[in-house]
Amino acid sequence: MKMWTREDWKALFNGHSRIPERTVSEVCFAVIDSETTGLDPTKDRILSLGGVKIIQGRIAVRDTLEIFIAQDHFDASSVPIHGILKTGPNARIPEKQALVQLGSYLEDAVLVGHHIGFDLEMIRQAQGRHGLPPLQNIALDTGRLYRKTLLKTPLLPKKPSYSLDELAKKFDISCKDRHTALGDAYITALAFMHLLGQLNIKSDTPLRDLVRMAR
Repeated sequence: MKMWTREDWKALFNGHSRIPERTVSEVCFAVIDSETTGLDPTKDRILSLGGVKIIQGRIAVRDTLEIFIAQDHFDASSVPIHGILKTGPNARIPEKQALVQLGSYLEDAVLVGHHIGFDLEMIRQAQGRHGLPPLQNIALDTGRLYRKTLLKTPLLPKKPSYSLDELAKKFDISCKDRHTALGDAYITALAFMHLLGQLNIKSDTPLRDLVRMAR
């Protein structure tokens, strides 16, 4: 998996000058996740995409996204992790159609994800295969935000990264639907809301301040 540099994250956040002058309560957050055949964006493919929106501090349970993508490339060795077979009860749609549907769902929302850089790189690679423009949304990583909540102490040094399972355990979130794109998006949405509280991000906090914190 690609290790993201500070410059990568600057590009991902599009620079402070492009951040809308809105408060957190005025922003639609779209929490996304992908299940893939592996961890190499140049070779692997997206199996499914999931999305959950947070509007005015609440999860919009009736405004979710779940897409399964028809597979030409398939790695059976990853099935034990995500449980997605090449064929199954869920309708599969072509990759390009899935990407267009994803774009329509996201619109101008602020994206949220756990280790979202990987998901966005998988999506970017897929968009490139079909000549589609890359997403321009601001993005926030719950992994990076979580590290900001931890105390700096030599007795308990911070790890380079924390898994979604670790966040779920920390915030007592059920992992019943773990390793499904929609399930992981929902778990991440709950974790994100806990993180906003721990970071003292209120409804009237400028979005700019939250983005700066996520760096």
